[in-house]
Amino acid sequence: MSDEEFTDPPAEFALRVRALETLLSERGIIDPKAVDELVDIAENRIGPKIGARIVARAWVDPDYRRRLLERAEDVTAELVDITGANIVVLENTDLVHNVIVCTLCSCYPFRLLGSSPGWYKSPAYRSRIVREPRQVLREFGLEVPTEREIRVWDSNAELRYLVLPQRPVGTEGWTEDALAQLVTRNSMIGTGVALTPDAAGSR
Repeated sequence: MSDEEFTDPPAEFALRVRALETLLSERGIIDPKAVDELVDIAENRIGPKIGARIVARAWVDPDYRRRLLERAEDVTAELVDITGANIVVLENTDLVHNVIVCTLCSCYPFRLLGSSPGWYKSPAYRSRIVREPRQVLREFGLEVPTEREIRVWDSNAELRYLVLPQRPVGTEGWTEDALAQLVTRNSMIGTGVALTPDAAGSR
């Protein structure tokens, strides 16, 4: 399994969506500009950028981090409406690596992370990450040391999880805005880690 392999929808599915959107637009049922606006909100303004801001602030503000780990829904509500779902933040450390999944369907903190990637919804990920998490993470390019425990957390309709990745080495003195650029969607799911300064510079 690879991130790229499961991220994009099948070409046939994408074509059907586009055809349906075109038909609805031609009949005046939907406004293409409104659709584009909603996509932009989900992917850029509500989505991963919100989660990245939360992570970056937790990296630089110990009190914020403490409050986030104790009662995440109150803290995240300061940035985005999460009515209807409790949020629990899981902190990655040198001893524990957390990863989230929804084995029943595809429950996901979309208000914090944007649209869920295709692989997150796939039966392969949902079943295998529970049985063989170390191997699945390896297929994402993430080698978790054998001495580090991997904990898999199963989301549901009432409870969503967000992983607080470890802060990259070499970012001492960085601003929140700069740190937020290192936070990836996968690092907040647990199938990846935050970018290193060198990796961010090569993007």
